[in-house]
Amino acid sequence: GRRGPQIAAAATGMAAGWPDEPDCKRQRHDPVANSVPQSHGQPITVSEAYDDDAWDTAGSTKLQRLCAPASHGGAGLHMADVAALASSGIPCVEALMFIPLQKLLEVKGMDVQKAQRVMAAAQYLVPIRMMNCADMLHMRRSTFQITTGSAELDCLLGGGIEPGQITEMYGEFCSGKTQLCHTLAVTCQLPAENGGCESKVLYLDTENTFRPERLVAIARRFGIHEEDVLENVTCAKAFNAEHQDRLLDEADHIFGRARYGLLIVDSATGLFRTDYSGMHELMERQLALNVYLRKLQRMADTHGVAVVITNQVMAMPGGEPSSLEQQVKPVGGHIMGHASQTRLFLRKARGNLRVCRLVDSPSLAEGEALFAIEKGGVADSYNRPEAGGGCMGVLCAP
Repeated sequence: GRRGPQIAAAATGMAAGWPDEPDCKRQRHDPVANSVPQSHGQPITVSEAYDDDAWDTAGSTKLQRLCAPASHGGAGLHMADVAALASSGIPCVEALMFIPLQKLLEVKGMDVQKAQRVMAAAQYLVPIRMMNCADMLHMRRSTFQITTGSAELDCLLGGGIEPGQITEMYGEFCSGKTQLCHTLAVTCQLPAENGGCESKVLYLDTENTFRPERLVAIARRFGIHEEDVLENVTCAKAFNAEHQDRLLDEADHIFGRARYGLLIVDSATGLFRTDYSGMHELMERQLALNVYLRKLQRMADTHGVAVVITNQVMAMPGGEPSSLEQQVKPVGGHIMGHASQTRLFLRKARGNLRVCRLVDSPSLAEGEALFAIEKGGVADSYNRPEAGGGCMGVLCAP
């Protein structure tokens, strides 16, 4: 099936507190983490550093590659240096390409010369070169897109949720944000020919709205074994903004242990609103939110996963009473707007119908789509008298 532009990170160890990840239904190469030889402070040999089966998984480069001498593309590091990098939230060589040199110097035991050797080795092991637009277009056309469960909504999104980018959904309560997240957690596991990517899902719940029984009902609709669906979704609850941020660091490690295709954060801003209250903490909140969103984008770039976040709204006094979108605005201000590549505004219609408006996208035109929330998740509004028509999207996938 089609795959996203994944640069899957291979973690050197599992962060404490996470359950061991069960295997996906799809067979894949997954070396045993305990097979890594221990050298206790001594550089590993060149033959060990270039043993593909021992070190790398498909599409990723483990940090132990940096233990090879500089003459063989490494940085001459010791295993203690590798452990320090991993504990600092750098699970693989690919992750080094997205952090500045000054951040690397903050790692324990890292000086200027060693940091420069590490960056040089990373550029050698994971070359990132320019490409022409024809190659870029071919790459984008070959990536997977995750279906939302509604052909009308997929039509609006040009095929579905795109990997490697942040998709933001904002709206009032009961507008369908969480229901769409639950549906995506199931459709992500579908085969590529059915609109999925046959991958696991990480669901970060900050509002205590995640319900596994909803996954069971949605799985039955799509004809997937419910036990497989539940095993392939990893859920974690965040209890404050700092905990929410730490969960991303742990997620960086588990993404290397299995094939993940989707990261859901529901919601991204709720805990920041409660932990940073008042105008005197507004600047601090925005700075913390900006760092968090940057981490999300780095994970999307490093692992090639699709990132879906939900956002709350706030009232706008004096807004036009004829338009709900003009009466509310998303929380987070311009920081959220700049961080999200695709922004969707959801609002409630009649009965179980919802309206999704595409507010911003770098490649899609603005438009609206009507969808329904059924027992089996997000579905089409076809054949419903209250719907009054078909697709409202202005740009449909071929």
